[in-house]
Order: sequence, then structure tokens, then C-alpha cells
Amino acid sequence: MSSNCARLSLSILLLALLLLVSSQTVLGQSQTPAPTPTGGTQAPTANTQAPMASTPAPTGNAQAPTAAADVVTNHSVIEMVAAQLPEEVIITKIQTSKTDFDLSTPALVELNKSGVSANIVKAMMSPKNTPVAAAPAPVVSADPNDPTAPHDAGIYIYANKKMILLEPTVYSQGKSGGVFASAMTYGIAKMKWKAVIRNQHADIQIDDPNAVFYFYFEEKSAGLSHQSFGGTSSPNEFTLLHFDVKGDTRETVVMKANAFGASSGTEDRANVSFTHTKITPGIYKVTPSAPLPPGEYGFISAMGIGAYGAGAAGASRVFDFGVGAPKQAEPATTH
Repeated sequence: MSSNCARLSLSILLLALLLLVSSQTVLGQSQTPAPTPTGGTQAPTANTQAPMASTPAPTGNAQAPTAAADVVTNHSVIEMVAAQLPEEVIITKIQTSKTDFDLSTPALVELNKSGVSANIVKAMMSPKNTPVAAAPAPVVSADPNDPTAPHDAGIYIYANKKMILLEPTVYSQGKSGGVFASAMTYGIAKMKWKAVIRNQHADIQIDDPNAVFYFYFEEKSAGLSHQSFGGTSSPNEFTLLHFDVKGDTRETVVMKANAFGASSGTEDRANVSFTHTKITPGIYKVTPSAPLPPGEYGFISAMGIGAYGAGAAGASRVFDFGVGAPKQAEPATTH
């Protein structure tokens, strides 16, 4: 009986130990998986944050080329020139950008070989204060028949709304008259010396008796006020003459002399009076006092007349022209 009780007690004790061990095993299995999900959840979180931390890197890489592009170098300039960008655009780019130029002698030679202009090279030497070269002003062609437009120095005749330059003609022949009369009167009668111009008519002929003239004075190699023209600078130093046509020549009296003295100058009957108006410094408008009748005319310097003498030493110049009869309108024809 007692042995049976002992056995029963031992069985109960073993059962209790088995239950205790089983409960601890179950409890351990239920607690072990808990850290695993927690750790697994945090790992992805750490991985998720890693890409976020690496996001600024591409931003830094994108800025690097921009900063480099804003620095203008010799190579940048050569590229812009090769792309045929306007010069002022390239200079403005140099002025408004950071620069890192190589301005050594070999580099300058290379720039020149690459077609870089002198203005661009100057801008490279002082990039912050070089002004952009202004585009050249368009050239406006002056109307050659506008008296107020610029003209080469000389005397122009304005007739029928056209400006014509009077080319100077040289007269160098001396012709005397009244020698016999002077001899017969023992020098009382005056002898005359005449300036003679070859050909009956001047090369320039007009048919406008109301023509006016423009004098342009300017000191140039062959200007009207040049020393070869006696240094004249005003129409007051010229005389307008009406020439006599004799045979194949035109002539006028320039000097008279007798036993009591001599006088130089043209005859009153040959002088044509005129008035002049100053348009601008060096430009004068000359208007005859009356319409010019048909004939041969010329402007001659008063200094040339006073220095007249026969032969080449007494050669002078006359700005000659001719006035013809106005053209008559053709009568209308009826059919």
C-alpha cells in the first residue's frame, strides 16, 4: 500500500516537472520571434533613409558643370568665334563672366591664328572695363545735286537742279594791242595786254541764265583754298568775267599801260557783278546780279590777274563755262 502511494507521488512529481518544462518551452518559443520582426522592420527603415541621405549628391554634381561653364577661358573664346557669334556678344560675355585667360605671347599668337579679333583680345586683357564696340553707323550717301551736302572743294554751277563742278582752265598766252597807237602818240595812248583762252567755247555749257554758283573752300591737297589757287578763301577774291570770242579763242583785257603808268585789272564792261551769301563755314552761294545773257564766262582770281604776265611764268587759272540760249519748247503737232 505504501509502495503504491510512493509510486503515485513520483508519477505526479514527474508529470509536474514535465508540465513545467513544457510551459517554459512554449513560453520561450512565443518570446523568441518578437525581436526578429522588430529588427527586420528597422533594417528597411535604415535602408530607406540611406537613399534619402544620398539625394544631395546628384545636386552637387549638377552644379559643378554650371560653375565651370561660367568661367570663360581662351578655349571658350575660340569656340564662340568659331560659332560666328557677333563680336559685341563675345565681349559682353567676357565682361559679365568669371574669366581665366592665358595672355602669354604663345597664347596670343594662338588666338590670332584662330581668328579672334583685336577688340576681343583687348576685352580679354581688361575684361571688366572694356566697352562693347559700337556698331558702325550706316553710311548715308549724300545727294550730289544737293548744295548743302558735302562736296569736294571747288566752284560748282547749279543749273536745272544739277550741281556741276567747274574744272579750271589754264591761260598762259599774252596778247598785246594798241602798240601802234601808243607809238604814234608818243606813249599817250594805252597799250592793252589780254588773257587768251584756247577754243571758242568752254567744255561746260548750260542753258539756264538764272544759274547760281557754290564755292566750297577747304585746305586739301588740291582744294580751292590751296596755295596753288592763290590761297583764296572767299568769293570776294574772285572776279566773274564775260569773255570776248575772237576766232578760235576767248580773251579779256587784264592790263593797260602808257608812258604815264600802267594799271592791271579787267575792264568794267567785262565784269559781271554778283552777290554772295555764306551758307556754312567754307561754303558760299554766289548769285549774279542779273540773268546771264548767252556768252562765255569764267571766274578768275584777282590775285592771278594782278600777277599776270606773258608766257608760262604768268600762267593763271580760270573756272570757265558758257551760257547758251534757253531751249525753246517744241510746238505741239496736230494730226
